[in-house]
Amino acid sequence: FEANPSAFLKKYASGAIFDEVQRVPLLFRFLQEMLDKNTKRGQFILTGSNNFLLQEQVSQSLAGRAGYLSLLPLSYAEINESNIAIDSVDELMLRGGYPEIWNEQLKPTNWLESYVQTYVQRDVRLLKNINDLAAFNRFVFLCANFAGQLLNREEIAKKTGVDTKTIQSWMGLLESSYLIFMLQPWFVNANKRMVKSPKLYFHDTGLLCYLLGIHNKTALKKHTQYGAIFENWAITEIQKNRLNQGIISPLYFYRDSAGNEIDLVVDKNEEQFGIEIKSAKKVESTMFKGLNHWNKFNPSANTLLIYGGDKADEIKPKQTVLPWNQINQF
Repeated sequence: FEANPSAFLKKYASGAIFDEVQRVPLLFRFLQEMLDKNTKRGQFILTGSNNFLLQEQVSQSLAGRAGYLSLLPLSYAEINESNIAIDSVDELMLRGGYPEIWNEQLKPTNWLESYVQTYVQRDVRLLKNINDLAAFNRFVFLCANFAGQLLNREEIAKKTGVDTKTIQSWMGLLESSYLIFMLQPWFVNANKRMVKSPKLYFHDTGLLCYLLGIHNKTALKKHTQYGAIFENWAITEIQKNRLNQGIISPLYFYRDSAGNEIDLVVDKNEEQFGIEIKSAKKVESTMFKGLNHWNKFNPSANTLLIYGGDKADEIKPKQTVLPWNQINQF
């Protein structure tokens, strides 16, 4: 390609799929020249693992000519449709959704170890001039301890050994690389006493488990963050299902200054849903505390409890219990 970009692209004049295009910024200029002559839509599919670099190149060379789709790790629905036997939600959480792990039935720990090493040692250097890779590596592992929690940059900075400005920059790097995302708080009136810090989640629970040192289902079940991992899994499943349907409206969580909270606020089909997520195998009345509080000031909203058991139920009108293995029904 670099020897003669024009000649290379002429071989694919009718269209092609180019992967990891952010590594070859020169490609965009020559693609622009081709598209100036042929305006047919959908000729080229450009994929990349870093959203920031990809959008930067597209906005410079292909502005107004490109549509964006976010492709996250495999969802439960996609894995299930492949006729792969899944024995529990624990297996889904532990293995995550990276296709190679499922396609080749790889041990997730081995694959993810290589993935993290490659990301830290190679990919990060392409994105940022990080002088202390050891500190950045420590930061990546530390983020796993804060999954499902309100973002506290000061505490992460203190434990990493860098300043909060650096943490802010590194967080942006993990977000643009689709390792983590921030769930924003929901509030109608900015003057109300609501929590305004986002919560940190991972796009893939297999990666989250690896970073927490969880390598098998026994360790997962016993881990103190089991509930947070299950919550992370359920939220990402809803996120993936919506993106796969072309729905791009954001998700939120609710929490007020008194500690009342629900894990997810979702708009669907012009209706609003408050969702609580619990890893327990049995439904208890205490699990509805946050949802019932939510209904007091939002009586028209639907409420949903997603839990680790296997039976669906309707507690009362507009209040439903959904087991983990039926999450695709939402």
